[in-house]
Amino acid sequence: MLTIHFAIVMFVVGGLVLILVGHWWHWRWVDGWWFRLAHLAAIAVVVAQAWLGVICPLTTLESRLRTLAGSPGYDTSFIEHWLGRALYYEAPAWVFTVAYTVFGVAVVATWWRFPPRRRSTGAR
Repeated sequence: MLTIHFAIVMFVVGGLVLILVGHWWHWRWVDGWWFRLAHLAAIAVVVAQAWLGVICPLTTLESRLRTLAGSPGYDTSFIEHWLGRALYYEAPAWVFTVAYTVFGVAVVATWWRFPPRRRSTGAR
């Protein structure tokens, strides 16, 4: 579960990096409609959960599985827990809400600056 959760986080963060770098290097695939829509939807869910004060269902499931395995569960969100462990820094939940929101605005800005493209339906 930790691997799946980490992969989703990497998709959200790495997706924006790929979009920006892809435009620098003229990678057309970074404007693929489904890639961009999935990326926008992923950050939209994260931002909505943060604003609504909802813990991510993956965090809840992972914490439950940890508890069933005899390990302590999470007291905070997945990101807060692992970021705190990686950086030895704890921040209040509102800091993460602001960070998620700013990141979400950056993703929306890429839609405006580098709009996704649908595949051409014409003859090739």
